[in-house]
Amino acid sequence: MTSEVVWVDLPVIELKRAMHFYQKITASKIHKYSEHVAALDHKPGLASICLFESNDEKPSKEGALIYISLSQSIEHAMLLIEQEGGSIIRPVHEIKPYGKRAIILDSEGNRVALHEPLGL
Repeated sequence: MTSEVVWVDLPVIELKRAMHFYQKITASKIHKYSEHVAALDHKPGLASICLFESNDEKPSKEGALIYISLSQSIEHAMLLIEQEGGSIIRPVHEIKPYGKRAIILDSEGNRVALHEPLGL
């Protein structure tokens, strides 16, 4: 049996702001499922990211680093980070042989990696 990520729950402080941030940065649709829960668009059976508001869980810049694939160039996404309320921790750099990444803080304070595979 192989190990694989099947789902990611990403805590947010303000769901509307987080939905806007991830829609702009990933160029993906965001689906709101309830007052406090939304998820990035994904194909059935594939892992995705759930954005959720909670009194018990808070965004963090420490801990696991989640990589998010982009539907647009990483350079274009980087132009939007600060404009959309995030900040850049580490600018775009190659991670051979897998493509490029940048490490950011999202609009909620979560540390995440934006990933562009080779050949996008």
